[in-house]
Amino acid sequence: MTVQPPAKSRFWSPVFEYDHRPDGTILMRQAEPLPDHLPLVADYLDHWADATPDATWMARRADGGDWRRISYAQARDMARSIGAALLGLGLGPDRPLLVLSENSLEHALLGLACTYTGIPYAPVSPAYSLVSKDHGKLRDIAALLQPGAVFADDGAAFTPALHAIAATGRTVITLHGGGAEAVPFDSLLTADPAAANAARAALTPDTVVKYLFTSGSTGSPKAVINTNRMICAMATMMRDCYRFLTWEPPVVLDWAPWNHTAAGNKVNYLVLTNGGSYYIDDGRPVRGKFAETLRNLNDVSCTWYFNVPVGYDMLIDALEQDDALAQKFYAKLGMLFYAGAGMAQHTWDRLSALGRKVTGRDVLLATGLGATETAPFALACTHVQDKAGNLGVPSRGLTLKLVPSGDKLEARLKGPTITPGYFGDPARTADAFDDEGFYCLGDALRPADPQDLSKGFYFDGRVAENFKLSTGTWVSVGSVRAALVDAMGGLVRDAVVVGENQPQLGALLLLSDKAKALPEDELTARLQDCLTNAAKRATGSASRVQRALVLDTTPSFDKGEVTEKGSLNQRAMRDSHAARISELYATAHAGNGKIITA
Repeated sequence: MTVQPPAKSRFWSPVFEYDHRPDGTILMRQAEPLPDHLPLVADYLDHWADATPDATWMARRADGGDWRRISYAQARDMARSIGAALLGLGLGPDRPLLVLSENSLEHALLGLACTYTGIPYAPVSPAYSLVSKDHGKLRDIAALLQPGAVFADDGAAFTPALHAIAATGRTVITLHGGGAEAVPFDSLLTADPAAANAARAALTPDTVVKYLFTSGSTGSPKAVINTNRMICAMATMMRDCYRFLTWEPPVVLDWAPWNHTAAGNKVNYLVLTNGGSYYIDDGRPVRGKFAETLRNLNDVSCTWYFNVPVGYDMLIDALEQDDALAQKFYAKLGMLFYAGAGMAQHTWDRLSALGRKVTGRDVLLATGLGATETAPFALACTHVQDKAGNLGVPSRGLTLKLVPSGDKLEARLKGPTITPGYFGDPARTADAFDDEGFYCLGDALRPADPQDLSKGFYFDGRVAENFKLSTGTWVSVGSVRAALVDAMGGLVRDAVVVGENQPQLGALLLLSDKAKALPEDELTARLQDCLTNAAKRATGSASRVQRALVLDTTPSFDKGEVTEKGSLNQRAMRDSHAARISELYATAHAGNGKIITA
């Protein structure tokens, strides 16, 4: 029988050291060094395949029916055979695998096989293949990596993308379609694993596991190098932070794409390195697809649950209406984690209240701060809060550098989880680090308590997104946008904050489905009331949005207005809608029914 440690030790209790410099720069680090850990991702697969061979590593519903499960022992056997087959196709450290497809068991096995044999792989956003009209970013990626093979689960659906990157000159691996020359995925499972075992022996902590691409909202996407050292250190930081992982193998249900570091690294390796189980969710937090997520949550009790804020908006509605689902959801839940955007306070309050009602205790609801370049785990919050947004404190092994930038503190990080750079791009690599080797996040942080930094930090805007009003006052775009969206009562799904070199702030609003269903007069009146109330609560000109205009166009992926994660690029949106912004500030038009004023 396993005896659980007391509740107080479910999470870390960090102690910090600080260096305060004369120029106002602060260095903050945990006093204890990062614990020793296995050096290779393959070491963790071998460990769990030996220790718990029959435990489920990965599962996905087969054609919407029962769960198809892969155990740790099966995963290692298949990874060895697939890895040997890929080596036989000529792949290796300089000839990576390019993955175009969404999350799947086959995608997971290919990634595991590459990791086991030292073949870098690059999962890229399916949007670059299936949404983009010109495939420009995908062509740039292929030209940079020169992959030895491309995986596209549905050869027919990806044909235009494959043609765009001239994949006919490379091996194409598919589940179906793709023509007579395509290599069927199942054929990879029959290879002799001997070559994989030999390649495994040559791995080092500096062996590249994967290239993860930034969203590429400006220019070509950057290929962030991810090594074994980064990933294994990150996994150790998570295990130190979330102590319950050491006696409670994580069970997760997750839909987020593996081409993004949150799911592809954080969630994936949280499971693999702790002997947990990853259930692939084919649902999505969008209309028409969320029912599949609810179906899966009726089947799987998670110990650690991740979603984006809009997903929690939909989830709390369902949980409050279905007691049985709520009981199933909270039955084994250790914590909730959100990322990708700010969470509305009303959603936070409802989740916190329901957790207490069902479990009789506070269920940790938390977020953190990281980046593709930080593997991504960096800052984490483990104290129950009364409001959303506290990003927490730096993990063991990392040093947080806070550099004064105007009236803000810019965050920089150094430690074993930081990328060595961008593949094939020494110029942008050099630009990403300061003269002391700290990675520049580009985010500003605001201490929860300036007298005690151990209380954590709040996001204070992207340094590159922020601007000044004509009064010379700096505007923290991120915090203003989050507060505005929250204040609009569900009528707005996102907003672009504008007003650079203007005397007051404005916004371009993207309506929610809820708002679009309202009669125009009622919608205008409700938006007016919300904007007025929000302006009354604002503390100054840098946070008071006084006019707004509803956008009737969809942000463009190819123009860089929206990233593959679905978030808006504030600066690109401002540039693209310069004419509408001019209209917003033309006082002659104010009050004509098109412009909403506070």
